[in-house]
Amino acid sequence: MKNKLLVMSLFLMSSFSIYGQTYITNVTIADVENQKLISNQTVEITKDIITNIQASKKIKIASDASVIDGEGKFLFPGLTDAHIHFFQNGGLYTRPDVIDLRMDRPYHKELAYSHENMEKVMQRYLQNGITSLIDVGATYNHLIQKEEFKKDENLPSVFMTGPLLTTFEPAVYKGLENDAPFSLVKTTEDGIKMVQEQLPYHPDFIKIWYIVGADGLSVEESALKSLPIIKAIIEEAHNNNLKVAIHATQRITAQLAVENGCDFLVHSIEDEYIKDDFVQLMKKNNTILCPSLKVYDGYNDTFGQNIEMNMHELQMADPYQLGALLDLKHLSDTLKINQYKNNSNSETNRTRVTERNAIMMTNLKTLSDAGVLIVTGTDAGNIGTLHASSYLAELQAMQKSGMSTWQIITASTVNGAKVLGKEKEFGTISIGKKANLILLNANPIDQLENITKINTVFNNGLELKPNEILSDSPTDLAQRQLNAYNLRDIDAFLEPYADDVEIYNYPGQLQYTGKDKMREGYSKMFENTPNLHCELVDRIVQGNIVIDKEKVIFGNRTVEAIAIYHIENNKIKKVYFIQ
Repeated sequence: MKNKLLVMSLFLMSSFSIYGQTYITNVTIADVENQKLISNQTVEITKDIITNIQASKKIKIASDASVIDGEGKFLFPGLTDAHIHFFQNGGLYTRPDVIDLRMDRPYHKELAYSHENMEKVMQRYLQNGITSLIDVGATYNHLIQKEEFKKDENLPSVFMTGPLLTTFEPAVYKGLENDAPFSLVKTTEDGIKMVQEQLPYHPDFIKIWYIVGADGLSVEESALKSLPIIKAIIEEAHNNNLKVAIHATQRITAQLAVENGCDFLVHSIEDEYIKDDFVQLMKKNNTILCPSLKVYDGYNDTFGQNIEMNMHELQMADPYQLGALLDLKHLSDTLKINQYKNNSNSETNRTRVTERNAIMMTNLKTLSDAGVLIVTGTDAGNIGTLHASSYLAELQAMQKSGMSTWQIITASTVNGAKVLGKEKEFGTISIGKKANLILLNANPIDQLENITKINTVFNNGLELKPNEILSDSPTDLAQRQLNAYNLRDIDAFLEPYADDVEIYNYPGQLQYTGKDKMREGYSKMFENTPNLHCELVDRIVQGNIVIDKEKVIFGNRTVEAIAIYHIENNKIKKVYFIQ
């Protein structure tokens, strides 16, 4: 046996030597398990594995190695978003069961977008330092697509369930076959059968949507009525070595789920403050909690037309899905839209939202302080919770609940790996683990927002610069400035423009040159024009030229115009207006 181990060790050493090595020198590394920073370290990466970590003065660097100077920088494990949905895009039209706008955008187009842009969504996450994703409720077609991307080392690792197993299926999702995100379970036999049906698609785990009350019963009566089905699904999944995640937002559904073997709760309890018996139950059963604090606010802010986005979100989000969130300003069904707006902004709803958020945050603090394993997850893809860019807001909400910065970083790294028992593969900066890392220009322990100040992402050992992972297209730039215009954010509006931008009246009358002049004029308009909103009516793209037909509302006035954007060196260099 010793000889076999020696041979294997020599084989691994010789195979590593075939590949070039990368050294990150003089860097401060984050030990997330012991919650401390260790300075002046050098990390050696061979192929996709961390092969050495030592004090910089002790380590010998191979002559043919690639060296990255980490002086003044901070090396953290790659992040995990433990609650996303690829079948949802984050925009206004992605949940027709919540707001039915299929007359404005057919749902099959939303599904097509989710497939066509899945790779880009993954790149967007990687650009934000998120190297692992857990899709807690997908479709069979997305599971197939995941397998196609599996070998691409330039993409984050993805772990995914099949359709959500549920005793309640919204009517709008029926008949979608392999694009259906839900599987309706009416009996225990159905539950067992539907777990088995997912197995050929190689899900990483099983998800249950434990929805109660739709049958007209009380919450507790409905929960107990569905319990035999929930138990049967959990048992069948465990019999096939698959863990089970459950959407359970009431104390009774969460308690029943945990008592019967649920591995992973993907939402906070929102209807009551938890007591010690529930805390002890979570600890006894080693159940993991993903609080998903911000997803409800995304819906509420969108429907109430109270959207606020910071520069990070405006730059890092899918610009088209972000833009869709603002469409309620101009869609034609004003009666429906006003009903959603009035309900969201009503005193009753505001009070309910405040109470719900207080309960969720208090419960999170209670569980975290008690030592229950917490993971970070956004529920991205839902209306108003945009893929990748929403991650920071979730971290900030966790901080607001009272979690320490170290607790949040731990929840976002090694705890994410623990969800599916992958902590021996990634999640910490340790010899033998995957080189999924983020090199930061500032310390997030000092200020949590520094987690976005990414210098380099290492994914499967590959060194990637954020702006090289996903570059802006001409239409991305045009859409970004349109979004910022509609949100009246002058800095974000000017960001896609060249410093020496030229503004013309078509065909060639130069109005002015430079961002400073733009800032002066647009700042006044953003401040002084009521009901300012630009609707994109049509868009034509020809190479580096984007032509937008627009309808702009200025108070009580509506103006139709055409804007022609010329892009040079990844910035908007010239704009021609036709009115």
